[in-house]
Amino acid sequence: MTYCVGLKLNAGLVLLSDTRTNAGLDNIACYRKMFFFENPGERVIVIMTAGSLSVTQTTLARLEEAVEDEMADETTSILLAPTMLQVASIIGDSLSRTRREISEMSRDLSQRQASASMIVAGQREGGDMRMFLIYPEGNFIEATEDTPFLQIGEHKYGKPILDRVITPATSLADGQKAVLLSMDSTLRSNLSVGMPLDMAVIEKNACTVSARRRILEGDEEFSRMSHAWSAALRNSFVEIAI
Repeated sequence: MTYCVGLKLNAGLVLLSDTRTNAGLDNIACYRKMFFFENPGERVIVIMTAGSLSVTQTTLARLEEAVEDEMADETTSILLAPTMLQVASIIGDSLSRTRREISEMSRDLSQRQASASMIVAGQREGGDMRMFLIYPEGNFIEATEDTPFLQIGEHKYGKPILDRVITPATSLADGQKAVLLSMDSTLRSNLSVGMPLDMAVIEKNACTVSARRRILEGDEEFSRMSHAWSAALRNSFVEIAI
């Protein structure tokens, strides 16, 4: 499994994913879950993935192939699509088709159906920042001012802090802190989520990735934040009267 989270803030986008993939306790591996499609200054698109690795890798390979196709047009390439809504539609169609094909091929071998979901976030020049959660069937929902964050994978452990602190007005710095603490809670409670972590920040109207960071096991800054958060929770628990 995995955990990915994205924030759509007034100041920009904050995105974080883990890299753990497991097919049982004795088959754990590390695969990147965050992917970038970018024409700096014109558009930037980030895709985060969760679910069946065969589905997500095939979908991404098809999206990359469509981008590189000499005959690509605005209906097939996410780097030519006129809006982020059309980008989400192209990705949703590709994900749905790939999932159906792989599920059909594996039907005789297993009753378990291949499934995957994605978070797609970005902006094109002259357009608004947008962020979508794409379901296995290809349909999607969009982050809004009322719900300015989206999650896929093992989301339940990291959701409470986001519910309590994230609003559209949250700064990019506080947004990064919030997603890291959300991930820290998930890492502590679920073995199917693991290091390293990938984080990206996209400032509003930059149309390029403003900052990228890979956080490795033992990262001093992340460890300090984790310990400080644990201490703050313990102290608050002790101080609350009943």
